[in-house]
Amino acid sequence: MSQKLHHKLLLTGAAGGLGQALRERLKANCTVLRLSDIAPRGEAGANEEIVLADLADAAAVDAAVRGVDAIVHLGGISTEGPFEPIMQANILGVFNLYEAARRHGVKRVLFASSNHVTGFYRQGETINADHPPRPDGFYGVSKAFGEDLSRFYFDRYGIETACLRIGSSFPEPRDRRMLATWLSYDDLHRLITACLMTPVLGHSLIFGMSDNSVTWWDNSRARHIGYAAKDTSDVFRDAVFARTTAPNLSDPAVQFQGGVFVKAGPYGD
Repeated sequence: MSQKLHHKLLLTGAAGGLGQALRERLKANCTVLRLSDIAPRGEAGANEEIVLADLADAAAVDAAVRGVDAIVHLGGISTEGPFEPIMQANILGVFNLYEAARRHGVKRVLFASSNHVTGFYRQGETINADHPPRPDGFYGVSKAFGEDLSRFYFDRYGIETACLRIGSSFPEPRDRRMLATWLSYDDLHRLITACLMTPVLGHSLIFGMSDNSVTWWDNSRARHIGYAAKDTSDVFRDAVFARTTAPNLSDPAVQFQGGVFVKAGPYGD
């Protein structure tokens, strides 16, 4: 159940896959939904505002944040690649966002972190929020930076943040790895809703996953937000097994939780 505890929410990365999936869903959480991305995305719908902003542009980010009550930050580069673009969008960009939040008195941010912050743990391990980061690439490093930065802004300025280590959020799991990491769009919205509604969010590291039987992540540190997944990858298991081959256990993409991200790069050689 959603309650409109916030008048105006900012959704960054609104033109991306998850942004599009959440656009209508998030209207249940606010009176006005402000959509921000680097690229044009058509006209604003009912109860929507559109603000174009390059995350690396501090002035543009400041304008996007001005006047909102909370932020759902999905913006930035969401795949592994060369460092420079990731630095601009994900490292400088998240700094610009938190500086704008500080200036404008925004006290709650939901930061789309990633399972790739911990991608170099093995698939045979179960980890929780107390395990240290082990990023599997530049993208994972940038999300680890965002988690640390958000911790600093909470400790110094009281800006509450949920770092959502999103697994694999698609309409359904695409492969065997995603049977462990899958997060349905509806469960993603339930997770965001729980983080927006909980009275005390603090600084929380939360794994974004549905109620999958197979999982590498223990979310017990996040019980205080009241998130309860309702979907599961289990219903797709037979179909995934039928269309995929048995894993090669010598492949690092099978050994480690980050999958193919652990093998990406180097770049520019």
